[in-house]
Amino acid sequence: MKKTIYAFSILAGLSFTACNKKLDVAPEGSPSLGNFWQTSKDAISGVNAMYEPFDDENFYGRGVFWFIDASDDMVVGRGKPEAENIKNFNSSFIGGSYTEGQWSLRYIVIKRANDILRNVPAIKMDESLKNRYLGEAYFLSGLMYYQLAYNYGNDRAGIPIVNKYTPTPGAVVPRAANVNVNYDSVVSDLKRAASLLPNFDTYKPADYGHAHRTAALAYLAKTYLYKKDYANAESYADSVILSGKHALLPNFADVFTIANNWTSEYIWSAYSTAAGTSGWGSILPGVMLELTGWGAYNGWGYYMPTRELVDEYESGDLRKAATILQPGDQFKYFGAMKTYSTTNSTSGYQFRKYMEPFGYDKPIGTYLSPSGDHPTTALNPPLLRYAEVILIKAEAKLMQGKNADAEINLIRKRAGLNPISGATMTDLKHERRMELAGEWADRHHDLVRWGDAQAAYAKPLHGYDPTKVIWPARKFNPDVHNVWPVPQREIDASGGKIQQNQGW
Repeated sequence: MKKTIYAFSILAGLSFTACNKKLDVAPEGSPSLGNFWQTSKDAISGVNAMYEPFDDENFYGRGVFWFIDASDDMVVGRGKPEAENIKNFNSSFIGGSYTEGQWSLRYIVIKRANDILRNVPAIKMDESLKNRYLGEAYFLSGLMYYQLAYNYGNDRAGIPIVNKYTPTPGAVVPRAANVNVNYDSVVSDLKRAASLLPNFDTYKPADYGHAHRTAALAYLAKTYLYKKDYANAESYADSVILSGKHALLPNFADVFTIANNWTSEYIWSAYSTAAGTSGWGSILPGVMLELTGWGAYNGWGYYMPTRELVDEYESGDLRKAATILQPGDQFKYFGAMKTYSTTNSTSGYQFRKYMEPFGYDKPIGTYLSPSGDHPTTALNPPLLRYAEVILIKAEAKLMQGKNADAEINLIRKRAGLNPISGATMTDLKHERRMELAGEWADRHHDLVRWGDAQAAYAKPLHGYDPTKVIWPARKFNPDVHNVWPVPQREIDASGGKIQQNQGW
């Protein structure tokens, strides 16, 4: 990966929430940039440019979700060779179109964040706003490195860390020695972000979707969890919990509604809108919708739940009906009640969490993108929500030999379940799976970091018909498949200086 990514987006004078189309891109070094970074408007444009790649269908929509699809909670949904090879840990998917851009898309955001960190400090403008913009840059830099690190880095090699302040154009940055070097860098970025960013409740609606303080604190907790620094994971989870800025919504199903995009459970989401000719943001709800949407909308029919997930729910768990659509279930679709059935889902099930935007009468243009080829909705898919922060604290406490009953029972209470005592890691794993199924919390990486993936994937997967195997047992090698392969085009562009992960 080259140190400099030759792209720069300018969205002069528009707020991020006004974006409903892809932003204009001008190559770095063009004459229009000669007088850039002079005014507060330039700073705003630079900040908005960081968020522009989030509209790419593979950023928070399809692409990277193929990696999450590797878990035992879901199957591809319908025939897709590249996706099937990913799920089977078959290296023939390397170089394919859906995951190849994950690396470069995130380094584009990092490059744009670094531009802000180098140039905005010298701009004469309101200091509090300047600090917020710098905080956003540190946050998005840290978040991008975190997402790259846990997908591509391990004990043998991390991912390249670009010099923020004095980059050398054209130079190839080598991979960090190991993933912990990356996590240390992420921690540094997120701590700087947390010190500069305001709380979300100070934002006006026009600023919703921008980074804020407790999002930085929550990702610090999650980074420390992945780093296996459990004391700090607990501490930073506590900083979110004790901030008084967040709370669980009383009803689990309400979390996944447009009206609650920005309520107390919100920490960080994939900002999305149906506005404009093709919407903007995450296409995940449309990707998960029944193929062709029963003739009403262009659903893509991917990421369908497995019976193994369905059967894991305890009797009386309110999360089951809010998470899974099973044959015979009633749900609202395009303003009318419909009985769920499918003619094309591999498993016979569908995730229900992202279905609310499809329930309105005449939803296209208001709740659904007018373009089924870019099926964004007015629902923001959660990337990290408050319930996960509570579970991060619970896991961190258990890994330190502490009692985590209070945290786990807080989650169980909302699910309509009885409290437990003497909770163990088995209980934590169960609650995390039930609470976060089908979300960006990433069940696959949970299994990998717990050391459970090899055993889990050695079992076949089933659908609504319990007698039918819909996905055969897979061979997961924990020494190889604990990370995903570096995109081949990045290896080629580096002249081989960036090497492939061992075994891929």
